[in-house]
Amino acid sequence: MSSDFIGIVWLVVLLAINAFFVAAEFAVITARRSSIEPRAEQGSKAAQTALFAMEHATLMLATSQLGITVCSLLILNVSEPAIHHLLVGPLAWTGMSTEWVNVIGFVITLVLVTYLHVVFGEMVPKNIAFSIPDRAVLILAPPLVFIARIFNPVIWFLNEVANLVLRAFGVTPKSEATSTYTFDEVAVIVEQSKREGVLTDEAGTLSNTFEFTTKKVGEVAVSIENIYLLDEGATPHDVQRAVAEKGFSRYIIAHDGEPVGYVHLKDLIGREDSLYDEPIPAEDVRSLTSMYVGTELEDALASLRRTGKHLARVIDKSGKTLGILFLEDVIEELVGEVRDATARR
Repeated sequence: MSSDFIGIVWLVVLLAINAFFVAAEFAVITARRSSIEPRAEQGSKAAQTALFAMEHATLMLATSQLGITVCSLLILNVSEPAIHHLLVGPLAWTGMSTEWVNVIGFVITLVLVTYLHVVFGEMVPKNIAFSIPDRAVLILAPPLVFIARIFNPVIWFLNEVANLVLRAFGVTPKSEATSTYTFDEVAVIVEQSKREGVLTDEAGTLSNTFEFTTKKVGEVAVSIENIYLLDEGATPHDVQRAVAEKGFSRYIIAHDGEPVGYVHLKDLIGREDSLYDEPIPAEDVRSLTSMYVGTELEDALASLRRTGKHLARVIDKSGKTLGILFLEDVIEELVGEVRDATARR
C-alpha cells in the first residue's frame, strides 16, 4: 500500500513538473519584449533572464519539450502500477476473471491518467501562460534557463538535429521568438518617451500618425454642400472668376449637381484669348475616382497616390455622392495644415 501511495505522490509531482515546462514554453513564446525590456533595464534579474530565454527561444523550446516528453513517459510508468493495483481489489469483488480485471483496470488507469495529464499537465498551464504571459515568463524563465544550462549538451544536440531536418526541407531555423511591436505598443512607447523628455513632437507629426490610422474618409472629406461647383460647359473665364472669388487651384465640374470631374488652373493657363469664352474641352477635365465613405484614410491615401489623383468623389453604399476628398486634406492629417498656393488668406 505504501508503494501505491508513493506512486500517487509521484503522479502529482510529475504532473506539476510537466505543467511547469508547458507554461514556460508558452510564456517564452507569447511574452511581449516591450514589457520585459524596461524591467531588464531597471536591473531586474528575472527580466534579464527572461530576455535571454526569448532571444534563445529554440533552446528553451527544446528544453521544455525534453522535460515534457520525459515527464509524460514517467507519469504512465509510475502511476499505472499504483492506480492499477488500487483498482484490482474493488474490481475483483465483482467476480470477473483475473484477465478482465487486468484489462479493465488498465483502461481505467489509462483514461484517468490521460485526463489528468491533458487537463492539469497541459491545458491549465497553457491557458495561464496565455492569460498572463509577461508575468509568467518572469517567474518561469529563470528556472527554465537554469535547467537548460544543466542539460545543455543533450539539448544542444537535439536542437542541432532538429535544425538539420529543417534545413533539409528548405526552412531556415530561428533562435529568437518573434517580438515585433504592435501599433498600440508603439503608441505607448512614443507617449512615454514624450513624457520623459527623450522625444519631442512639437509639430505633432507622430501623434497625428497614430490618429491617422484610425480615421475614415468620411471624417476628412468636404461635404458636397460646401463644394464650389462649376457646371458642364464652363469656360476658362468661369474658372478665372472662381479663382478671383475663391482662390483655389482646382474646381469640380458637375452635371446636374453631380460631380463628373475637375479642372486644374495650370491646365488653362496660356490659352489663346479667343478660347477663354469657349467651353473647356473634355480632354482637359480630369476624371474623379470614387471612394467609399468608410474607407480607412491610409488606404485612401494609397489609392490617390496609385492613381495620381488629387481629388476623389466620396460615396455611400448606394453610390450617392456625399462629398469630395482632397489630397491636401489627407496630408494635413499627417503633417498639419497645408495651404493651396493660390488660396486666399
